[in-house]
Amino acid sequence: MEETSTPKVVESPPLGEKSSGFKLPGLRWWMITLIMLGSVLNYLTRNTLSVAQVQLKDSLDISEAQYSWITGAFQIMIMLQPICGYMLDVVGLRIGFAIFATAWSLINMAHALAGSWKGLALLRGLMGFAEGSANPAGMKATAEWFPARERGFAGGIYNIGASAGSMLAGPLVAFAVIYLNWQSAFVISGGLGLVWVCLWLLLYRPPSRHRWLSDKERDYITSGQEKALTEGGRPSIREIIRQRNFWGIAIPRFLADPTWGTLSFWLPLYLATERHWDLKQIAMFAWLPFLAADFGCIFGGLIAATLQKYTGVSLINARRLAFSTGAALMVSVAFAGRVNDPYVAIVLFSLAGFAHQTLSVTVITMSSDLFRRSEVATVAGMAGTMGNLGLLIFTLTVGALVTRIGYSPFFVCLPILDILGAIVLWTLVRQRKNA
Repeated sequence: MEETSTPKVVESPPLGEKSSGFKLPGLRWWMITLIMLGSVLNYLTRNTLSVAQVQLKDSLDISEAQYSWITGAFQIMIMLQPICGYMLDVVGLRIGFAIFATAWSLINMAHALAGSWKGLALLRGLMGFAEGSANPAGMKATAEWFPARERGFAGGIYNIGASAGSMLAGPLVAFAVIYLNWQSAFVISGGLGLVWVCLWLLLYRPPSRHRWLSDKERDYITSGQEKALTEGGRPSIREIIRQRNFWGIAIPRFLADPTWGTLSFWLPLYLATERHWDLKQIAMFAWLPFLAADFGCIFGGLIAATLQKYTGVSLINARRLAFSTGAALMVSVAFAGRVNDPYVAIVLFSLAGFAHQTLSVTVITMSSDLFRRSEVATVAGMAGTMGNLGLLIFTLTVGALVTRIGYSPFFVCLPILDILGAIVLWTLVRQRKNA
């Protein structure tokens, strides 16, 4: 009697898992675009408060000092970025970042239920912790998906998310506030974040497991990564903080991040109280510094790559020169509070946004240049903590003194801090000999 064999069932791998079949050319650029969109929504939700605060402050009777504590709560909790980075290194980027993005989206929606400045501060603190995952996630994805020579440009694309999200917050949030109410602005921006989480889980996989990645592109990625930096086990925070390279990028972050906080948290309030603009005027013009910042993201990556290609300088020196260029351009913002024409002030703030992102994308990318891939998210989180500590101190100082001395002294401080950051970068950072 002839045996009948049971047909063998072949299971297809989940969407995105490695298999033969369809290959998407340049998949690494699609992946960095996907995480850039996550960063857009991260900063859209983050900046919803600063745009809606004109109406929200009246509704909840919030003073400038209380507003500084609300934003300060966010900065205190976002300083826990090392925990976020460590979790992403241990749990994995795909699942870890999805958890954090879901959390910040839901917490942002809950802002609509706030009834006092203390309740708002609590929610901002919780959201700050969840949103602290964004930069470590971006740097980890950049380290996974790109060879060293492309990381600066890829980091620039990712960093566009910060300025694009901040830019979109102005018109989108203002529209929601004017035609609906301030509560709806938080619900809408948080809902968009949840939509992105679904796309992220559906499409993202590491290069080793992505079925749309061709063998040619996979070989290109791995062959361009520093061997010494691709090896290593779990990150050791104690080992990281003993390295001068960590402090060489963390201290410039501490000194530079107050500029971004000024544009994100204080610019709309400055335009309303000092320039006497209404919400429609703010919505029409306050996004321009963030548009300029988008170009700064690309410029920061391109200038380092161009210097390395045409002058033969090392990668680290090219990064230092790019940072120094941004610091020099920051001098313009020192005059923003002194000019009479508010539109000239917007131009100066726009140049500051361009300059800041030029230097910011440079120093953020250096975490993937100087540390092992298994350490990148942790290092980026720890450096981000230093940046947010600087921003917290600056924010609380502004809140305490702005009603007495005005905004101009703070605008003057910003370029001075960045120039000091450039000096630290040149002094402390050293190229890894075994990289």
